[in-house]
Amino acid sequence: MTSDYQWQNDLARNIFQAKYALTQSDTWPERARVVMDDVVGTMSGRRQRTLSVTEEEYLVQLMTQMKFLPGGRYIYYGGRRAHFFNNCFMLRAEHDTREEWAALAQRSTSCLMVGGGIGTDYSRIRPGGRAIQKTGGVASGPIALMEMINEIGRHVMQGGSRRSAIYASLNWQHGDAWQMIGVKDWDNMPINGTGLTLGDMKRKDFNSRAPFDMTNISLNYDDAFLDHEDIPDIFLHNIRGAVSNGEPGFSFNFGDNETLRNACTELTSEDDSDVCNLGSINMGNIETIDEFRDVVSVAAKFLICGTLKADLPYAKVYRVREANRRIGLGLMGIHEWLLKRGYRYEMVDELRQWMEVYRDESERAANEHCDRLYLNRPAGYRAIAPTGTIGILATTTTGIEPIYSVAYKRRYLVNGTDWKYEYVVDNVAKKLIEEHGVDPDTIETAVDLSEDLERRISFQADIQDFVDHSISSTINLPSWGSPKNNEDTVVDTAELVQEYAPRLRGLTFYPDGARGGQPITKVDYSEALAHRGQVFTEAHDICEISGKGGSCGS
Repeated sequence: MTSDYQWQNDLARNIFQAKYALTQSDTWPERARVVMDDVVGTMSGRRQRTLSVTEEEYLVQLMTQMKFLPGGRYIYYGGRRAHFFNNCFMLRAEHDTREEWAALAQRSTSCLMVGGGIGTDYSRIRPGGRAIQKTGGVASGPIALMEMINEIGRHVMQGGSRRSAIYASLNWQHGDAWQMIGVKDWDNMPINGTGLTLGDMKRKDFNSRAPFDMTNISLNYDDAFLDHEDIPDIFLHNIRGAVSNGEPGFSFNFGDNETLRNACTELTSEDDSDVCNLGSINMGNIETIDEFRDVVSVAAKFLICGTLKADLPYAKVYRVREANRRIGLGLMGIHEWLLKRGYRYEMVDELRQWMEVYRDESERAANEHCDRLYLNRPAGYRAIAPTGTIGILATTTTGIEPIYSVAYKRRYLVNGTDWKYEYVVDNVAKKLIEEHGVDPDTIETAVDLSEDLERRISFQADIQDFVDHSISSTINLPSWGSPKNNEDTVVDTAELVQEYAPRLRGLTFYPDGARGGQPITKVDYSEALAHRGQVFTEAHDICEISGKGGSCGS
């Protein structure tokens, strides 16, 4: 039974049972062994070790101890007949032809139906309203195509169990870039005769339809952006949208053409039908830099093995994977690591030493393993994913994110239709409070750091210096219209982002309360203690239950 394994909290156990357990009696150590054996145990349909027996056992130990966790699709598909181990795919609308529109819809559907998210760059599609010479009429433009893909995502539940994850981007100098900035400004989209906006409806019912509600959007900024000493008007407008309603985000592509991103934006590529291949090391559970080096080595080899075993949705993905063999070895638990050592949320000398090991050993081990198996070396090695769900399994801080709040309410989807929520005391905060007597009011969190924007951005840039792909990280901001985030602060924010942009690959903001269905909402520590361990079924907006207003309230 799952109770045989000692989960660190009820939420972790519940998530495992709801999302990953193959049977009701499946345990986490059993799942770790099955995943290991499925990924590294066989090759070419027969028993042929891709790792040594010692490395295989070490992998099981690392997964069982939550020191290394593969991406969620690895954990889900281990032991199943299909091996769709990859979390996401990167696509490009390659030509503005009717054939390519149809082909992109087919590729998108194929990827979504195997449980993968998708990210697509639409910059090659001509702007809307342009004359069509061959057949007459005018072009629909990229935003129409994005809407088509959004609606495909609405009706494809990934693996039959979760909503589609979609990302769309457009070059900042594209003729439709200005229009794209406003496509998710739902608060300025009135519903005739109601006095309400689409934003109001989203806050009342997360499943209420709105344009691009399945899709995250960004503008791509290339080398031409660096030629501007002043702030381009469209960049300022992009900033205003991002800090007021959370979108569009920013994709920075300086010195390369890797404008393609996956749905969470941590992988980069310039090749249509490239594929993510993710796993994350939990720094919070690793004590020494020597152990860290060993974990990085075997984790990188695991992901190389994944490029041999994962099933893919269509033939082109196999060809691109064979050529690029990208791996995205990531990190989580960074803030926990800092807190345990008494550091603030910032780059320090000890962390820099660990990051150098992460950079160097991931490449060395992956290259060595590829050479041993006569494979192309990877086009990229490191990407830091958001690690939301696997971070909960490991009970650590996610990706590079700081602790969001000492206590919060988390909502999640079960069986594709039922929303559940739980009150949570953050595990790292819990250990600090209960084991070390720390006052919960003194713990630095993302809510606190939302008023120290430069420290959040500079930390991401410092980590990005060691990451060759990208980092999925959302910078929390105070709600739009508050003293630290309003019309008067837009220019200052734009200048700050412009300054750090050359050291970043992407940037996303989330102003508090900007969207309906906000998955976690800060609550008082005492309130979380009172409800800890209970699972509730959500009949309506979870924050309205507490009498504090909708989940997108202040």
